[in-house]
Amino acid sequence: MAKKKQNEDPRRFLHPATIARISRLELRAREVVEGFISGLHRSPFFGHSIEFVQHREYVYGDDIRHLDWKVWSKTDRFYIKQYEEETNLRCTLVVDVSESMHYGRGPLNKYEYGCTIAACLAYLLLRQQDAVGAITFDQDVRHIVPSRSQHTHIDAIVQAMDVSRPRDKTDIERVLRRVAENVSSRGMIIIVSDLLVDREPLFRGLEMLSHRRHDVLVFHVLDDDELTFPFSGTTRFEGMEEQPHLLCDPRALRDGYLEALEEYLVEVRRGCIKKGIDYTLVRTSDYLDAVLSKFIHHRMAMRAGKVARSNV
Repeated sequence: MAKKKQNEDPRRFLHPATIARISRLELRAREVVEGFISGLHRSPFFGHSIEFVQHREYVYGDDIRHLDWKVWSKTDRFYIKQYEEETNLRCTLVVDVSESMHYGRGPLNKYEYGCTIAACLAYLLLRQQDAVGAITFDQDVRHIVPSRSQHTHIDAIVQAMDVSRPRDKTDIERVLRRVAENVSSRGMIIIVSDLLVDREPLFRGLEMLSHRRHDVLVFHVLDDDELTFPFSGTTRFEGMEEQPHLLCDPRALRDGYLEALEEYLVEVRRGCIKKGIDYTLVRTSDYLDAVLSKFIHHRMAMRAGKVARSNV
């Protein structure tokens, strides 16, 4: 059997330098999530953990170890302390492997960069014993990896992304409907895509996820060429995802292209914010560790601010 080339190793998406820099960070869900009965994240179920929630009157059969004797001494009535269980986060990585993701002239194209984002987040979440699954897609869902919390589960996730080579166009609404149907319990859903799709189907798909109260995050991955349009001289643009080829002078198109791009980016960002979705635009030339660190610190700051407001 021929030896597999080094650049074909699925674990190439796990960059050691990046993981070393982000491994101490914790990614926590912003909303209440469902999951197992251990870990770091809040659960809507009542248990007997360390965080007090409320009192309720004692009824026959309750465990008397949870009686609040201070309240009894003041009211001469029995009340039970109720606590909030802590639970592991359930996260699903939704990774775009369509043909347009294969574009790129730098060290990593969009597909490789997006898979690296997903692999690093999976590594980070599994390290803190959260459950992580993955869904890859193009025209439809290509591969589903069920959520697991074992650290070795990273191999199944990166293998799924490696097998799913970019091809075909993206039907984003159909895909996100499948995601909503597949992920029944509330949790975190991280979408990694270039979002080169019609906006209305995209927003309808995101609305389905938000309606089910998932904590939705979007990494919008674009190549520098797509953001700056640096081409000059007669250029032949090869169509992807069933688009025709185009031979033209790009200087004649640049201003109109950049104007349309800005309008598109503003609409996508505003649409996500309106639906309570965390949106981050990244370019494939960005240092991945800096992108992830900034993003995670931003979410932790948001979470701290939400807790502070709830205590006012």
